[in-house]
Amino acid sequence: MKYAWLILGSALAATPATAQDIALKPLAEARLRYETVDQAGLPDDADALTVRVRSGIQALSGPLTAIVEAQGTLALVGDYYDGLHGAATRPLVADPQNIALYLAQLQYRTKAVSVTIGRQRIALDDERFVGTAPFRDNGQTFDAARIEWTGVKGLKADLTYAWRVNTIWGIDGVGARPRSIGGDNVLGNLSYASPVGTITGFAYLVDQDETAVQGFRLSSQTYGARLAGARPLGKGIKLSYQLSYATQSDYHRNPNRYRADYYLIDAGLDLHALKLGAGYEVLGADKGVALAAFETPIATGFKFQGWADKFLTTPPDGVRDLYGNLGYGWKQAGPFKALTLQVVYHRFAADRHSRLYGDEIDLLASAKLGKTSLSARYADYQADGFATDTRKFWLQLDWSL
Repeated sequence: MKYAWLILGSALAATPATAQDIALKPLAEARLRYETVDQAGLPDDADALTVRVRSGIQALSGPLTAIVEAQGTLALVGDYYDGLHGAATRPLVADPQNIALYLAQLQYRTKAVSVTIGRQRIALDDERFVGTAPFRDNGQTFDAARIEWTGVKGLKADLTYAWRVNTIWGIDGVGARPRSIGGDNVLGNLSYASPVGTITGFAYLVDQDETAVQGFRLSSQTYGARLAGARPLGKGIKLSYQLSYATQSDYHRNPNRYRADYYLIDAGLDLHALKLGAGYEVLGADKGVALAAFETPIATGFKFQGWADKFLTTPPDGVRDLYGNLGYGWKQAGPFKALTLQVVYHRFAADRHSRLYGDEIDLLASAKLGKTSLSARYADYQADGFATDTRKFWLQLDWSL
């Protein structure tokens, strides 16, 4: 990161601006979350009460923007295994205590181009392959150089070279759960806003160049395409849809030789305040060898395949997820805004041999009160041949300046 700091300092020093030309904006946000987990096969439950604080400053001068932000995570109640500390007799809650530099980036932006260098958040499309893992307290960032170009109407090119991925494990991260993972990652994304939706082609070369991280077995090259769109069908009625396909194979120093495919078909219907949806997602397998299925090591995993987190690493036989969701929302309910209720059902099975894995039900209630977002979540995974029965419950408050 010393190079990012040198770039930040040099760019600001070279800017021909007076103090009056530089606009400063404070950055601050806080999160308080309680998480409890009951997992079959472990003698103790997990109880975690964590608080996360991020603070920093944004400096804006003409086309240049510099951001520096730090974060800290503290466990007020630490009766859980965080992946690095605590007894593994309790379930994993992946929020270790941490204090670290979260963002340190310089951005140059014009109407047609944006260039960002330094420690930054990168979230591509729906974050299925590249994301920031925002649900976890410590998040995920990239030490990277990124260029985004929008010089032609409807067309966007997005190219990133990332030399380091800063993980959710924080400053104490070690071994297979390191603080950061070096490598020559290249993330390319080209999209066009067509009348039927946004069509995106992508190429993601993920280089997990750390021996302790599965012996390089998470390095992969992924190529694919995605269509995402929505169409109004009447007053207060809207149809949304997603289609995606990708193929993945080994890359760089990965000793596995494999090829696996990814498929997604998803549709949603908004009927005024009522929301209905269903989908089918497949992360394919090759020969049933561990870490030779379709893997997504730098994605936002919590968003997909259930909140119980049973499939963050794809099983050797792959996974098929058949899901449906039902939701209802109110713009205003007393002092609360954007009040929503949601239920999601998942049916998981293997891609090879089609054997059942299990079922999961997820429940969510969320609302906003001023600058504070409140949510309650529940996940219930019932095993039927893969992993173990697991129930999780969360209460969360998020505040931002």
